[in-house]
Amino acid sequence: MNQPNLQFRGGLGMAFLPPVLFLISCFLYFVVFKAFDMTALAMGGFVSLLIGALFATNYKEFWTQVMKGISSESAVAIVVILFMVGMISALIKATSVASGFVWLAQEVGLNTGYYTVFVFMAVSLIAMATGSSIGTMFTAFPIFYAAGLAIGAAPGPLAGAILSAAILGDNIAPISDTTIISSSSQRFRSKDDVADVGGVVRHRARYALLSAAISAVFFLVVGMSAAHNTDVAVFSATASPLPLLMLIPVAIMLIVAMVSRNIFLAVTVGLILGSLTGLAVGLLNLNDIAGVSDGAPTGYLYDGVSGMLGTVALVISVFGIMGVLRGAGVMDTIVTKLTTGTLASTPRGVELAIGLGVSATTVLFGGVNSAAMLTFGPIADELGARVGLHPYRRANVMDCFALGLASVVPILSAYLFIGTLLTSGYEGTPTQSTFALFPMTVYPLVLTVVMLVAVLTGWGRRFEGSDGSATKTR
Repeated sequence: MNQPNLQFRGGLGMAFLPPVLFLISCFLYFVVFKAFDMTALAMGGFVSLLIGALFATNYKEFWTQVMKGISSESAVAIVVILFMVGMISALIKATSVASGFVWLAQEVGLNTGYYTVFVFMAVSLIAMATGSSIGTMFTAFPIFYAAGLAIGAAPGPLAGAILSAAILGDNIAPISDTTIISSSSQRFRSKDDVADVGGVVRHRARYALLSAAISAVFFLVVGMSAAHNTDVAVFSATASPLPLLMLIPVAIMLIVAMVSRNIFLAVTVGLILGSLTGLAVGLLNLNDIAGVSDGAPTGYLYDGVSGMLGTVALVISVFGIMGVLRGAGVMDTIVTKLTTGTLASTPRGVELAIGLGVSATTVLFGGVNSAAMLTFGPIADELGARVGLHPYRRANVMDCFALGLASVVPILSAYLFIGTLLTSGYEGTPTQSTFALFPMTVYPLVLTVVMLVAVLTGWGRRFEGSDGSATKTR
């Protein structure tokens, strides 16, 4: 066995110092301080690298390996795509699509008992359009949760519906950071390319939509039985249907992404059609797209790029840590041990190993599934490729388990902490605890069961053909 390029004082175990310190910083910010800031996590990653470098026997080689990790094709692809889709997310926020759904609920004379399932479906669409689960939650709770309480909807199921919808949209949206990370971290072995986002989402839809349908039935039944009254809901008279028109360019963008398998083309189409639609119906003016006010840049294009800086910094820091682990030979050691174990002797076993591995990583990262997949993605790539699993399948097993049960563990979940935060401050309604929200956030729980069934039965399992095609047999 070749000696690894990077060695540490104290042995191989010291190579784990940067990821351990990074993990501690994630726990402190998300769990202890409840500061949900990606830039803070990125800071923790870079500080962990600075400290870890002090224990390397060759200081210069340590940073050489960091740079190799950061400059990898997967890291660069993720960074570029995140900036692109950030602009789409900002466009949807700037046109207030959520208020359009409030108008729709009012116009159809929505019964209060149906409100919870309506919110689940509406917020799912918003999350798909923005590609941001946490961003959707901060937008949806002030609008949908506040309105629901006013008309007599049960607070627990209502909060669970918003949380579930945010995770569902993140799970299936071609422009979400988790989709981009799970896709870009899985490489073809038959050609020099990463898994395309459109293909991954198309193969993932069967699991996500089934889980969504089951969740919708749950919210319908619970919403009907738990509503304080069943009168027709009365919402704000200022709600407008115009924002719903923005769903047209979003739908076209999603179709282009899945048909062309080119996320850059899809984003270009979405930005052009979305801007033209917003200008045509009066939801945007030119300054809302790009402009300057009092010497400061304005517009959703600027907001989209600047809003992604924290996430991009996190990606860079995590890939730097991965470079250290790879340079020290840790990644190869982990993959070798996993592949030589009995669990990984079959494709089913490998999928279980990927599911369990990314779930454990997600729990350790406080439910921050993007960071978890950045960390575990290279392992899933190597592990799955050794038994011929198609990149689409590897990406989907990893993504669905990361956005499943592991993301909503009550004592650690960033999602549930944010949900608790956003349900506070409403007079006459108690704040929902993380333990109260957990059983109501059913989508990730159902998704875990659906994915376990898929792994155990082989439903949707595909192998990589000689030309990169997805085949049912090896």
